[in-house]
Amino acid sequence: MTEYCISAIGHISSAYKQKFAIPRQPRLVPQAKAKLIFEKEFNREEFVRGLDDFSHIWLIFRFHGTADKGYSPMVRPPRLGGNERKGVFATRATFRPNAIGMSAVQLDAIEYKNGQLSLLLSGIDLLDGTPILDIKPYLPYSDALPQASAGFADCEPQTDMHVEFEPSVLNFIAQQIEYPELTQFITNVLKQDPRPAYKKQKNAQQSYGMTLYDFNIRWQVVGDTNLVTQIEKS
Repeated sequence: MTEYCISAIGHISSAYKQKFAIPRQPRLVPQAKAKLIFEKEFNREEFVRGLDDFSHIWLIFRFHGTADKGYSPMVRPPRLGGNERKGVFATRATFRPNAIGMSAVQLDAIEYKNGQLSLLLSGIDLLDGTPILDIKPYLPYSDALPQASAGFADCEPQTDMHVEFEPSVLNFIAQQIEYPELTQFITNVLKQDPRPAYKKQKNAQQSYGMTLYDFNIRWQVVGDTNLVTQIEKS
C-alpha cells in the first residue's frame, strides 16, 4: 500500500472539549464558534490572501479523537438509529481507514493578531484540537447540488427535542458576559439530541453531562424534553 506523509497546517480551538454532544454535521448549530490557528510554517498572511472573498470554506481534517481506534468496513449510522449496518464509505463515520473528515463551515473573519494568523469560524462540528490538513474555498455553483439524492440521509435530521433551563442555570448564564449566545448555543446543541441511538429507545429519566467552552453542563432527559439542571466553571 502506498503511504503519504501529510502534516497539519493548523489546529482548531473549539467550544467542544469532548466528542459527546458535537453535532453530527456542520452548520446545525450556528452559534458553535471556533478558531483555526495556523502552525508556524503556515503562519503567514500570504497563505490566505483572497480567502476573505468567500463566505464559507471546506476544512479537511483528521479525526484525532478516534484515529487510534482503527477502522471498520461496516458501521451503524446514527441516522438509522444504530440498528442497521452500512459500508463505511457510504457514511461519514469517524472510524475510517485514513481517519480523514471534511466540513463546510462559515468563515467569519481572518485574524492576524500578535504575530498569529487565525481564521474565525462558525457552525463548526469539530473537537477542540482537531488537526487541519487543508482548506479550500466553498464554491456554491459547483459544491451545492440541490437535486442530488442522499440515500438514507436524504432529509434533514429531526430536532424535535424541547430544551428548558432551571432558573439557577439561566441566572448563572446571565451573569457571564464572555459568551453572549451561550443560552442559544446550549439550546441548539441539545435540540440535536446527542444521546446514543440506543438510549433514545428508553423512557426512563436519564442524566447527561457535556463540556462547552470552560463550562460543565448537566441535563436530564424526560420524554421529549432536555432540562438543563446545572452549569458551572470547569
